[in-house]
Amino acid sequence: MPKIAFIGAGSTVFAKNLLGDILSFPELAESTISLMDIDETRLRTTELVAQRIAKAVGAHPKIEAHTDRRAALEGANYAISMFQIGGYRPSTVIDFEIPKKYGLRQTIADTLGIGGIMRALRTIPVMLDMCRDMEEVCPEVTFLNYVNPMAMLMWAVNRASKVKNVGLCHSVQGTAIQLANDIDVPFEEINYVCAGINHMAFYLKFERRLPDGTVQDLYPRIRQVIEMGKVPDWNRVRYEMLRRCGYFVTESSEHFSEYTPWFIKRDRPDLIEKFNVPLDEYIRRCEVQIAGWEVTKDTIENPDTPVDEAAVRQKILAAGGTEMDAHWTLYQATHFDEIEQSHEYGSYIIHSLETGIPRVIYGNVANHGLIDNLPAGCTVEVPCLVDKNGIQPVHIGSLPPQLAAMIQTNINVQALTVEAALTGKRQHIYHAAMLDPHTGAELDLEQIWNLVDDLVEAHGDMLPAYH
Repeated sequence: MPKIAFIGAGSTVFAKNLLGDILSFPELAESTISLMDIDETRLRTTELVAQRIAKAVGAHPKIEAHTDRRAALEGANYAISMFQIGGYRPSTVIDFEIPKKYGLRQTIADTLGIGGIMRALRTIPVMLDMCRDMEEVCPEVTFLNYVNPMAMLMWAVNRASKVKNVGLCHSVQGTAIQLANDIDVPFEEINYVCAGINHMAFYLKFERRLPDGTVQDLYPRIRQVIEMGKVPDWNRVRYEMLRRCGYFVTESSEHFSEYTPWFIKRDRPDLIEKFNVPLDEYIRRCEVQIAGWEVTKDTIENPDTPVDEAAVRQKILAAGGTEMDAHWTLYQATHFDEIEQSHEYGSYIIHSLETGIPRVIYGNVANHGLIDNLPAGCTVEVPCLVDKNGIQPVHIGSLPPQLAAMIQTNINVQALTVEAALTGKRQHIYHAAMLDPHTGAELDLEQIWNLVDDLVEAHGDMLPAYH
């Protein structure tokens, strides 16, 4: 049975979903589950969760808990990363509040933009340290990364390490499910091909096979959502991009709005309203998630105490949550032992590598002959066949030119950020920020240089020294 290490296991709810997925497979039910986190309280909570999940699905894994990363990785067959360097406080708050002083507003700030750049710079050194650990204590490991900014992190890993790896996200399959709901077609009937970069990949095909064997292109039905005035309020940006570029993008409207210069402008509040762009959304979500984790922790540690639903609802709403957030928190607290297979790819990859059962997943991998009109070596998101032969990316060819051009604006920022991280040259941090589509649309060059200086100073020891 394999050993599976969870690095950053204090992300309790996400770890819970992956643990449920993995231990539900009979072939993986006796795996060694090695949990690691630097926060002992959160680690203990996740350890209790793992024990409850194992009991719920009738699995008998060996469960370990470590605060030492090398010990957790020792002899691992698989390593799954799910950590956030610098945490919500201070680092994420810094990423939002300092740019705001310059009039630069963000929504999520974890993938691109000035927030994504800073998150990459404080995460890449830690991730490369972890890869060095893996090269020494588990050199044959397969590394599954869920940490953002995905493309930049995996680009750095592939340049600086030989560890087998794939970056994983749920935006491809998650958006496909949303589109199926929008056009009222059962998701099980849909076939799609998607390619690009993480959070900016596009559905090149979205279709289904009819009973007579013919293939129906579903893009006309997706466009009808616009024509019939049925675009969900929370998804206006992505449908606008479909209208302008002809293809639907994978990541959410709040994410995508900050990857381009078109939707967030400080002197155009009408745009914010028109496209329903939720500024500071990640800050709100973090506050809600922290409140929700406290509820989850209390429920796990006191399983015989009834959940005070009114108190939970009040707690979530006070943290800035919605009624839906409160409902979901209550559901998690009262149904924690009910395990449903999620649509995360991690467990399927492990199962296919262990059993040889073939599956197709979407992975973030180095572009070595996969997408012809994107730079060699950059991180692309493409379909991958997984079986006993490993994770095998599929050659896509060339993307439509308007998509490749738009993606390239993001790759420019990624390339310079990775260069800064790997060379220690501070000048490339300025260059990355200068070429960022949203930052460049809002600030002049002097403001950008000053903003970078302020952010580097504020992060202090969270960043290595740059020269």
